Amino acid sequence: MLKYIFVSGGVISGVGKGTTVASIALLLKSAGYKVTPIKFENYLNIDAGTINPIEHGDPFLCDDGTEADMDIGSYEKFLNEDMSKENFVTMGQIYKTVIDRERRFEYNGEDVETIPYITDEIMKRINIAANKKKTDIIIIELGGTAGEYQNALYYETSRILTLKYPKDVVHIHVSYVPTPPHLGEPKTKPTQLSVRTLNSMGIQPDIIIARSEVTIDKRRKDRFALFCNIHPENIISSPNFQSIYEIPISFYNQNLHKIIQKRLSLKYRNPDIKNWITLLTRIYSLKKTVINIGIVGKYFGTGKYQLRDSYAALFDALDHSGTYNNVKVNTIWIDAEQVEKKGTSIIKKVDGLIVPIGWGIRGAEGMISSASYARNKKIPYLGLCYGMQLAVVSYARDVLNIKDANTEENSKNTKNPVIHMIPSQKNIIKRRSYGGTMRLGAWTARIKKDTLIYKIYNIHNSFLNKKNYTVSERHRHRYEFNDKYSKLFEAKGLIISSRSILENLAETIELSQKEHPFYIGTQGHPEYKSRPMKPHPIFIEYIKACIDNKKNSLL
Repeated sequence: MLKYIFVSGGVISGVGKGTTVASIALLLKSAGYKVTPIKFENYLNIDAGTINPIEHGDPFLCDDGTEADMDIGSYEKFLNEDMSKENFVTMGQIYKTVIDRERRFEYNGEDVETIPYITDEIMKRINIAANKKKTDIIIIELGGTAGEYQNALYYETSRILTLKYPKDVVHIHVSYVPTPPHLGEPKTKPTQLSVRTLNSMGIQPDIIIARSEVTIDKRRKDRFALFCNIHPENIISSPNFQSIYEIPISFYNQNLHKIIQKRLSLKYRNPDIKNWITLLTRIYSLKKTVINIGIVGKYFGTGKYQLRDSYAALFDALDHSGTYNNVKVNTIWIDAEQVEKKGTSIIKKVDGLIVPIGWGIRGAEGMISSASYARNKKIPYLGLCYGMQLAVVSYARDVLNIKDANTEENSKNTKNPVIHMIPSQKNIIKRRSYGGTMRLGAWTARIKKDTLIYKIYNIHNSFLNKKNYTVSERHRHRYEFNDKYSKLFEAKGLIISSRSILENLAETIELSQKEHPFYIGTQGHPEYKSRPMKPHPIFIEYIKACIDNKKNSLL
């Protein structure tokens, strides 16, 4: 019998449901169960691809082309498994499916209402994911916060399933427990009210994950037990940690895996998390070297505040590779618009520069000048997608002396579009079909031997097919290197080091290490494939180049 774990959030958004789900999934998988997580989002977008990253964080890209929520990235990193479209559902997908069926007269003239048709479709999506993954336990993350009208139908679905299968469902509520500075103690009242909201929907949580700045003590647990009708041992403390990878170990030490298995009437199995403990030891080990990496981006700001989530996958990849190389990576956020206005003089001393994913003309000239700055100063440079494209523009202007070179994305009428739109994309854009129409998902490329990118993949050969020198990376773009200029670039020293198998498109560009210690642009997104136990080769070697650059600068 399939077992269900519903995970809801209380008091605030961004409380940590995604890492909670990933941690629970890790513990159960490590105990030998087949586990599948699935995220249900509230918004009416079909996917996360058209959402501004400042609004909802960096969309996570799957191998199958699914543009999902960041939490899907957490699932992949903790479980070391690829997620797919079955693991990510939006309310927009649900409504569209039901309305499309109604238009095809598949409901035989019934009046189509939210209940049971929407809730039935939600249940169907849960079962599709469970069946495809052949899972024992499915963990359902309910988007948003308890009490929002947008997610009420997800909660209603969980209530219906609990009524049908009372011994096969666990409801876990992840709720924020604030510690106001003027009081100095954690306050349980917000969570009490959040649980009361759940009760009003016919749901009684079995377990509370108390998210807080500090560890929850016995007194607070007793208050939860009294007012939330939950056994004290089922209150799990989840304070802030230096690393999110400590969460599953904390849950393990509080016997969360035992509580869940007992509640679901499962035969007890003890998780084997030795490798996770080893990882955490490496993360927390003393780092003698600190490297500073400048990220020249434009999605850092949200009002008066700065937002890490806009480049979440990139920061994770840097952290993974920093741990692998036993160095502390200090990221310096550099506003591309400020570089555009004030020049590269605002780039303080850095050991490496990265220009990440981006869209549109805002800040583009700042990114182009940053690519030039890294090239001229021999600073290790990594251009990711847009960063690769703008490095090409930089090279065309500086080295090929094509002063008006540009990308068609930012200058429709440029006479020298060294980056242009893929021809197959032009008709799509004319129809204003933006969502899910880019070059998405995993694409295979063949790498030239005797190049830096080949050397990188060859060292870490699990990513490289040595029979035909191919690798697969995830893509999310619709503009490409314009091959009409390839001979000009190559004659002036730019190396096109890999091309796609299917369309022969330029995938990576680089400079010879005789000219520059590390200068690579990749059309793909290696950051989406980096995992704590298996950092991506490009980031591992990029960090090494930054370490070498730091050492050389001290000589």
